[in-house]
Amino acid sequence: MKLDGVRVIDLSLFLPGPHMTQLMQDQGAEVICVEPPPDGEPARKLGPVKDGHTPWFRNMHRGKKSICLNLKKPEAKDVLLRLCETADVFVEAFRPGVTKRLGIDYQQLKTINPRIVYCSITAFGQYGPYSDRPAHDLSVQAMAGLLSVNLGMDGKPALPGVPASDMAASLMALSGIMMALYRSKETGKGDYIDMSMQDALLSWTSNVIGPVFAENKAHDVKNERGWGGRGFYNVYETADDRYLTLSGNEPKFVENLLSALERPDLIKLGKSDPGSHQAPLIDFLRTTFKAKTLSQWHDWFSQKDVCYGEMLDIKEAFEDEHVREREMILSDEAGNKHIGIPIKYTDEPGTVVFDVPQLNDDADSVLKSIGASTQEIENFHRSGIMPAKQTPASEQKNKKETK
Repeated sequence: MKLDGVRVIDLSLFLPGPHMTQLMQDQGAEVICVEPPPDGEPARKLGPVKDGHTPWFRNMHRGKKSICLNLKKPEAKDVLLRLCETADVFVEAFRPGVTKRLGIDYQQLKTINPRIVYCSITAFGQYGPYSDRPAHDLSVQAMAGLLSVNLGMDGKPALPGVPASDMAASLMALSGIMMALYRSKETGKGDYIDMSMQDALLSWTSNVIGPVFAENKAHDVKNERGWGGRGFYNVYETADDRYLTLSGNEPKFVENLLSALERPDLIKLGKSDPGSHQAPLIDFLRTTFKAKTLSQWHDWFSQKDVCYGEMLDIKEAFEDEHVREREMILSDEAGNKHIGIPIKYTDEPGTVVFDVPQLNDDADSVLKSIGASTQEIENFHRSGIMPAKQTPASEQKNKKETK
């Protein structure tokens, strides 16, 4: 696979970092998660649990390795530094300054491994007035201006359906790491990536910043082409209280739909700029789509060349035949569901490894990979820098039966 032989040390938690390193693991990278004591990654306990794991944790950590280290102890830091000597990539998501206090910042790591690619993911970056401010996705979306255009039917901000700043940062971090790895292979020199969730999300706004950059004014949200001001980029209710969407403003789609609906008189309006003047077209489409069920419209649209889509809930989306054909939902032997691999190579395709690590599951094998002796490993477990070894339930049962 594309990333065979790449070793990643991941100290990040929750979503941006783990999502990014999961994409790397699916393509063959060895990802070692360094989890904090006593409970490890918080996503282990967030949401419903099935077969010992939450779907969140299972889909962000499958195929990875887990070692639990108390980095407040010098011995644990030494173990981490030994790991970093063997690593290609290091990922962390602490607040700015924390890694320096711990003695694991980029300046420290590049002295022991000049080729390492070090990525820090934070809400607002390593410098600037907001760099020390704690924030998760919702607040970052608010500070990036995206929440202001995510309005409900009442005209007030609605909670976003997806963690856009988390995901934007994940994908930007992956891009940055891949570029730095490419360069590192040529020069033997790594680099430091300061990945701000806000920066990543702002970079996604290039198609909507016209009024801001060209006219120095804020958006009139409901009259903008992508947020309600255009008939052919809107959401419409159907007779069975479901919804469908139109999402193509190209002239041919306007002509195709309005001709099929026997309203060629509205074609000129459909091709016009967005704004309140499109209200007659929007009203017509609302009345029209309200007259049939979503299923009926699905059948009707199947013979039309028009950009449209049914609004599905997430359960329906993952059960859709197209999603299954694309292998974006998979099941392991126990029947647990997994999100498939979105990056599809023709040669060397990625592989889903369904194994999910228990906390500190791979401590011994990871420590052996950096040359730790059996005695050292035993000392590490006893010293408190990581959880003590847990006797497997099967062994405990055998001991009881022996007694």
